[in-house]
Amino acid sequence: MSKRDYYEVLGVPKTASADEIKRAFRKKAVQYHPDKSDGDEAKFKEVNEAYEVLKDQQKRARYDQFGHAGYDGSQAGGGQSYGGNPFEGFGGFAGGAGAGFDFSDIFGQFFGGAAGGAGRQTRGQDLEVETTISFKESVFGTEQEVAATVDETCPHCHGDGAEPGTKLDTCPDCQGSGKQTRVMNSLFGQVQQQIMCPTCDGRGKVPEEKCHVCHGKGVQRGRQSLTVKIPAGIEDGAVIRLSGRGEALAGGEPGDLYIHVRVQPDKRFTRDGDTIFSEQKISMVDAALGTEIDVLTIDGEVTMRVPAGTQSGTDFRLANYGVKHPRGDKRGAHVVRLTVEIPKRLNKKQRQLLEEFRDAKGGLFS
Repeated sequence: MSKRDYYEVLGVPKTASADEIKRAFRKKAVQYHPDKSDGDEAKFKEVNEAYEVLKDQQKRARYDQFGHAGYDGSQAGGGQSYGGNPFEGFGGFAGGAGAGFDFSDIFGQFFGGAAGGAGRQTRGQDLEVETTISFKESVFGTEQEVAATVDETCPHCHGDGAEPGTKLDTCPDCQGSGKQTRVMNSLFGQVQQQIMCPTCDGRGKVPEEKCHVCHGKGVQRGRQSLTVKIPAGIEDGAVIRLSGRGEALAGGEPGDLYIHVRVQPDKRFTRDGDTIFSEQKISMVDAALGTEIDVLTIDGEVTMRVPAGTQSGTDFRLANYGVKHPRGDKRGAHVVRLTVEIPKRLNKKQRQLLEEFRDAKGGLFS
């Protein structure tokens, strides 16, 4: 079966930046992670394989040039494999069902604990959500309501999975160790591997009577809604981490919630760091004679003096009308670029006046 294009797997164009590729990977990996009830291990491995290549500049360049052929073991040189499963074709290390090598063991820690193996997961999964704010809200800060569907600690049994008033017994399958040993046949003979006990989920205890609300799981699927304070000066693409607001885990610590902030563009303003930029048009007469104009800033309209003889493309700096620095109280500047408009059509009187001005002693540019 032919492999899908790595860019297609991550859902990004071939021109995607490193940050865009990273964001796409995190989103897809969380979506397909096999720890989730609706996860997909095959797609999780496919997403990880694509990211391992595209996150590296040299590997990405090789892939762009040769495609999947550039990662065939016979062309990598020195027996090194640049893509796919490096253990593919070696019996028990192929990484599938009943195999001794599990990709989820490698990446489990990134998502809050081991998916398999001897160690019990002690921390819930991290979650990611996205919220969008306006340009003005990014300058002054705001509070935003965010919601996520998460596993929360069961309020009835408080997470131990037992009906209140009943006890927890030693697991009969692992005798309280939380681990089981399984034997597999491989190319190198029989191999023993310790795995987390599936009966007690590695806790070593099982409820005498399961909680009637969560059915012994210790967690319940629910909708979590919370108000998040978004600080002034936050930029597009910034991430806010809320410790302990991710997935709950029976008998363990909850994961974290990562909020990706998107800032809507504003056609009137652009931003670079703490500085806001805008453009303003004035007539050539006002530019030549000088005037006062009302300039729109993020704070509202401000009167700005334009001196006589101002040229098109001149920048004027309005101090303290920019963005507040995250580590201080001072604000940046608002830079206004003036564009001098030249009339495309003149009536007879206007043309006569301009011709007289041009013919005056010293000329137009004296």
